[in-house]
Amino acid sequence: MINTFIIIVTYNGMKWIPKCLESCKDYPVIIVDNASSDDTISFIETYYPNVTLFKQSENLGFGQANNIGIRYALDQGAEHVFLLNQDAYLVDNVLDKLIIVQKQYPAYGILSPIHLDGSGSKLDRKFCNYVAYRKNPDFYSDFVLGKSLKKVYEVPFVNAAGWLLSRKLLETVGGFDPLFYHYGEDDNYCQRTIYHNFKIGVVPTAFLLHDRADRVEPKYKKGSTDYFKHIELNLKAQYANVNLPLMERFQELKRRRIRSKWRAYIEFKFQEALYLKKEVKLIQELESKIKSSRKRNQTQRSHYL
Repeated sequence: MINTFIIIVTYNGMKWIPKCLESCKDYPVIIVDNASSDDTISFIETYYPNVTLFKQSENLGFGQANNIGIRYALDQGAEHVFLLNQDAYLVDNVLDKLIIVQKQYPAYGILSPIHLDGSGSKLDRKFCNYVAYRKNPDFYSDFVLGKSLKKVYEVPFVNAAGWLLSRKLLETVGGFDPLFYHYGEDDNYCQRTIYHNFKIGVVPTAFLLHDRADRVEPKYKKGSTDYFKHIELNLKAQYANVNLPLMERFQELKRRRIRSKWRAYIEFKFQEALYLKKEVKLIQELESKIKSSRKRNQTQRSHYL
């Protein structure tokens, strides 16, 4: 019985997938392809025929595609699954180190290596935020002061570019919530992990490369489709957090936005009123979805897989 599977969700990944798969050669790999239009699928089928490949006819998003791979791995008897971004590469025996720590500390349902940038010469910029002093006061202090490193450092969140998940966690928390299409699903999953009394940790002796240095942070023009998608994502990530009693605050937010909309009309700020009208409609549409998500995710059953 195979104990650990690597799961990679691909979408037009030819820039990274050759190096990504080369770094995974010691473990069985499951790939869920989100309807790539480049040569990703043909490359995998030609050069990595032993990879288990699930080809989708449409882009399911990061979370739902991973759920397909996770379900398959669990059906094969996996005790651990490792979620790996297509633009990330394993360094040496990183998975072996993570698995050893997870077996020693089973309370850690999610374990992450340290994320380096694509060159391996410095920390990934966003990863630095996940281990900041307010998240774990010992992480940087132990490194800088030359103290003995802990085997694992607890954090409230680390992004899902490289997650080792235990079977026990998956059977308790379940898969990714379909409330999230792309982005925010890992925030939500970490919130649920903590709610169900598991921990999230970073192993300081394990590393991966996250090759995204040239990625530009998007800027959203007010009132654009992407602008409202960004608002929607933030609302879901904040108010679907099962650790906080936020639904009353969500309803108060709706009331404030309605008041602001009518104030804008009274003050003849019609463009601003239009933006607020769309935001109020979005909030109203999300209210029941967020409420249902919170209710589902507070139960201990294997949802979404």
